[in-house]
Amino acid sequence: MSRPARTVTLISHRRPAQTAGSLAALVAAARACGAVLRLDDEETEKHQLAPGPGIALNAPRSADVDLCVVLGGDGAILRGLREYVNTDVPVFAVNYGEVGFLATIEPDEVEDGFRNALCGDFEVVTLAALELDIDGERQIAVNDVSLQRRPGARVAQLAYGVDGEELGSVRADGLVVSTPVGSTGYNLANGGPVLAWGVEGFVVSFIAPHSLTARALVVSPDDTLTIMNRSMEAVEVAVDGRLGWELAPGRALKATFVRSAVPLAVIPGSTFYRRLRTKFGRLSA
Repeated sequence: MSRPARTVTLISHRRPAQTAGSLAALVAAARACGAVLRLDDEETEKHQLAPGPGIALNAPRSADVDLCVVLGGDGAILRGLREYVNTDVPVFAVNYGEVGFLATIEPDEVEDGFRNALCGDFEVVTLAALELDIDGERQIAVNDVSLQRRPGARVAQLAYGVDGEELGSVRADGLVVSTPVGSTGYNLANGGPVLAWGVEGFVVSFIAPHSLTARALVVSPDDTLTIMNRSMEAVEVAVDGRLGWELAPGRALKATFVRSAVPLAVIPGSTFYRRLRTKFGRLSA
C-alpha cells in the first residue's frame, strides 16, 4: 500500500479523443476523493477541460505531487518515468498502446483502478535505469540507448569495452544497451536475453551484426560500459526511442547502471513473469 494521493499530475499521448473516457473517470475519482488533478499548459490545451473542483489547469509540472497518471502507450509511459526518475512520485499508467508492458491497468479497468490509485491501493516497484555520458552530455535512459548507422550510410564499426578493457569491435547496423525494463523491447527484437525486473545488470545486443561471433553481453551493475564509434561517419543515438544525438567518429558513449531510479505503480500481487506471459501471450494469440 502507498499513501493516498492528494495531488496528481497527468501525462497523456497525442490523441485526446481516445483517452477522453479515462480522463473523465480520473476527474470523477479525484473529486470523490478530494484530490486535485494538475494539468500543465500542454495537457490543458490538449484536453480543453472546464475549470472546476478537483482540477488545476495550467499548473506547472513539478515533483511535489503524490502520483503521476499516464494515459498512453509505452512512449508516453517512458516520458512519465523519465519525468519522475529519482523521485518518490509513482507512475500509474493506463495502456493505450500496442503492448503497454509498463502499464498498470487497461482502459476497461479505469473506474476501479483510479479509485484504488487515489486511495493508495497499489504497490511501487522501483526499477533500474542507465546513466549515459554521450560525448560529455548527461542523459538518463529508462529502457535503452541505441546507436545505429544513419539511413544510407555504410555499416557502422563499434568497439565496446568494460572499465577500460576493450572486449570487441563489431561491424553492424548498430547496437542497443538495455536495462532490465527495456530488455523486452529493442533488445528482445535483436535476440538479446530478457532480464527480469530486479536483475542487477544491463545488456548489450547487436543490430544486424556482420559477424558470426557477435553475441549479447550482460554487464555487471558496478562496471562502466564504453562504446567507441570507429566508423568513418557519425552514428545516430536514440535514448528511449528518442533521436536527437549523434556520436562522431572517434567519440565515445559511456553507460553506468543506476539502482532504484524509477518508481512504477503496479497492481498488488502483480509479478514480472505474469506481466510477461500476459502481454506477450496476447500478441501471439
